[in-house]
Amino acid sequence: MKDYDLPRNEEEWKKCLTEEQFKVAREKGTEPAFTGKYWNHKEAGSYQCVCCGQTLFESSHKYDSGSGWPSFWQPAIEQVIRTKEDRKLLMTRTEILCSKCDAHLGHVFEDGPNPTGLRYCVNSASLDFKETCCDAQQGCENPQG
Repeated sequence: MKDYDLPRNEEEWKKCLTEEQFKVAREKGTEPAFTGKYWNHKEAGSYQCVCCGQTLFESSHKYDSGSGWPSFWQPAIEQVIRTKEDRKLLMTRTEILCSKCDAHLGHVFEDGPNPTGLRYCVNSASLDFKETCCDAQQGCENPQG
């Protein structure tokens, strides 16, 4: 999806996202722990923003944090994530957003593994997954297109 294809208002977003995706990505909601389709997902590939398709995280950076949400120790590249202070729920956290479309992804915490010490805790509803082909004989990197 190109920048000019991005919806410009709430009604346009509602037409291209499921109700859950809209609640999480556009209204800053949170899916319940251990319920999202990617919390225990182990396929090789990349995780993309459900709203704009920007690649956000790589499966090689994913780990089991025990939190019930997909967790990554770093983004695909630093520039794809924007952070913002979040003071909801009577605490201060660091919200993570897609740098391209401002979709709410989740939060980042400083209790992750080395080498970064960070835990990007992400809602599955904010993500799409693009599988990477592992068979070199097939000559493909991404069989899904």
